[in-house]
Amino acid sequence: MGFFSKDIKTLDDLFVHTLRDIYYAEKQIKKNLPKMIEKATDAQLKAGFEKHLQETDGHIERLEQVFQMHGVEAKAVNCPAIDGILKEADEVSGDIDDKQVLDAALIASAQAVEHYEMTRYGTLMAWAKQLGRSDCASVLAKNLKEEQATDKKLTELGEGSVNMQAAE
Repeated sequence: MGFFSKDIKTLDDLFVHTLRDIYYAEKQIKKNLPKMIEKATDAQLKAGFEKHLQETDGHIERLEQVFQMHGVEAKAVNCPAIDGILKEADEVSGDIDDKQVLDAALIASAQAVEHYEMTRYGTLMAWAKQLGRSDCASVLAKNLKEEQATDKKLTELGEGSVNMQAAE
């Protein structure tokens, strides 16, 4: 089912499709975070990625809860957007020899992922409320809050030390 597929006729269809999109994205992020953990040299960055890997398990569980609450099968649909973001992150970080510059690149890549997730969760929450599913919206809000917190920590880490070290 493509994003503008004939299979999407109602807001509910769009909600379920986008839910399956972010479900796929979270699973791909879970697969890719260990590579980022391995590449990171800054101790705080590495620890932040490890924490986010654990949080990602929670995000997947909450999405499965929303699927169940909404009465639909928990399944993923391919998400070319997250695939592209993750591919770019892998390509960029594979070309950098300077460890401080690598850490700055990893932060930028991680923030691209976080911003994608934040847009999806914000949209899903709005649609859930419109569909009368404030119960689903409140579960999705927990994921959004964690994604926003991770993005903030990445900004603080980049602006606080990593970018400065990369510039030296």
